[in-house]
Amino acid sequence: MTRIAIRPHQPDHASALAALGLHPTLARILSARGVSHAGELATDLPELVPPTTMKGIDAAAVYLANAIAAGRRLLIVADYDCDGATACAVGVRGLRMLGARIDYIVPNRFEYGYGLTPEIVELAAQRRPDVIVTVDNGIASVDGVAAANARGIDVVVTDHHLPGDRLPDAAVIVNPNQPGCGFPSKNLAGVGVMFYVLLALRAELRRRGAFTTANQPRLDTLLDLVALGTVADVVKLDTNNRILVAQGLKRMRAGRMHAGVAALFRAAGREASRATTFDLGFGLGPRLNAAGRLADMSLGIECLLTDDPSRAWDIAQQLDGMNRERRDIEAGMQQEALQLLERPLDGIDPSARFTVSVFNDTWHQGVIGIVASRLKEKFHRPTITFAPGDESTIKGSGRSIPGFHLRDALDLVSKRHPDLLVKFGGHAMAAGLTLRAGDFDRFMEAFEGVGREWLTDEHLSRVIETDGEIEDHCFDPAFVTLLEQQVWGQGFPAPTFCGEFDVLRQTVLKGKHLKLQLGRGRRQYEAIWFNHAETLGASAMVAYRLDNNTFNGVTRVQMVIEHAQ
Repeated sequence: MTRIAIRPHQPDHASALAALGLHPTLARILSARGVSHAGELATDLPELVPPTTMKGIDAAAVYLANAIAAGRRLLIVADYDCDGATACAVGVRGLRMLGARIDYIVPNRFEYGYGLTPEIVELAAQRRPDVIVTVDNGIASVDGVAAANARGIDVVVTDHHLPGDRLPDAAVIVNPNQPGCGFPSKNLAGVGVMFYVLLALRAELRRRGAFTTANQPRLDTLLDLVALGTVADVVKLDTNNRILVAQGLKRMRAGRMHAGVAALFRAAGREASRATTFDLGFGLGPRLNAAGRLADMSLGIECLLTDDPSRAWDIAQQLDGMNRERRDIEAGMQQEALQLLERPLDGIDPSARFTVSVFNDTWHQGVIGIVASRLKEKFHRPTITFAPGDESTIKGSGRSIPGFHLRDALDLVSKRHPDLLVKFGGHAMAAGLTLRAGDFDRFMEAFEGVGREWLTDEHLSRVIETDGEIEDHCFDPAFVTLLEQQVWGQGFPAPTFCGEFDVLRQTVLKGKHLKLQLGRGRRQYEAIWFNHAETLGASAMVAYRLDNNTFNGVTRVQMVIEHAQ
């Protein structure tokens, strides 16, 4: 069941924001997201939470400054998703700006899996580094750090994932989610943590007289990469993250971005001059992620590191091709999953269960996370999809729904069945795990048991939250542009509105999109419902967002329907 709800807002906060000159409807929208005063709308870099409040960051700055002074060789070990790729690019570029001897490697997910494993340390050792710096991984790499230490290689961990029961014995750990860290913004992506380390390192080098405030390296030039990784990793956009993303979008819109980012905009068919978080999350991010899903993320990182526009465009085209291939693979896997789930005799009918777990021995390991996301959206259940790992394991990728902390659920499964999970990790809404090949059915029932304990009928009912009705004058390109200029994303959702409309005309485009003309009073509105071909009745309650649609040089507002009933 799906129902449309209206977010409550604080009228006094909305009035106070409107008194500052904000559009009254925008002020209402922002107050419904918890914004109570102008300070929470800050987008200037000086408003960032200071680096010094993050545990381990001062020690990391001193350590890295000493390493640079001694000419020690640094090697970044990256992760193979968009956050890991951007964090690697930020680390390589930023550390080079600050005088470091720096190189990087990124594990092939199919050969080495996630994180700083002993196998990756062995591979890294071939580069003869003095120091390994992890980005977007490492907090759970107890064995990998031990392997590095045994080889005389120090490890600096920069990560944002939740730690396990035991921390690795690294030289320094910087992670806002480690025990005892008082940094108030716990939602930094891996790329955000790396950017903060660079800020602290620059401050340390400045104290040592390496440069002055006037001639110090411009780390703000890295913010387009920070914004891309932050949005693509779907971390909560709290005030601090919104500052980082807003600054990155500002650079993109002004044309002051790296060659690879510009090339990805071009490959995605999107205009950087009108860059939004939607473009980063659904246009650039998937193309960069495609390299890590199907091949080797080093290609994506190279795209972000090259300063040659021609080379960047060549790589972006390759990434675009990989993304198309990924979509084809995903479509096939999703269809197979739906066919499997539509066979109640198999005992996994989603309507009768609290969770969904699916395994197919022909599926592609790099795409299971996307398929899990699609199935989660369709069935509104915590979902984990599995594909073959090595000869004796299967690997799962999960996505969750509000109210069900996926990583904590896996932790509970592991405590109840200590021999079941080979390894696991992740966040509230996304997680990964490894099982032995014969343990899928056992895991499915253990996971379902947690779901039955934690989830209620209310959790399993899909709710589309909206910002309610809006006045006719809001159906204006200038108002839509005003909305587009804000930073929306995870935890700070883009505005969705609702209202009752007459259905004046409707046609199905390309067999899968519903094109409509809606009416209310004397006004008529153009609307489209993507990937929905069933027609509506004479009237409907519609949940929708607004989009500026430009055709032949004329811009008109279009309603993009999210749900109708």
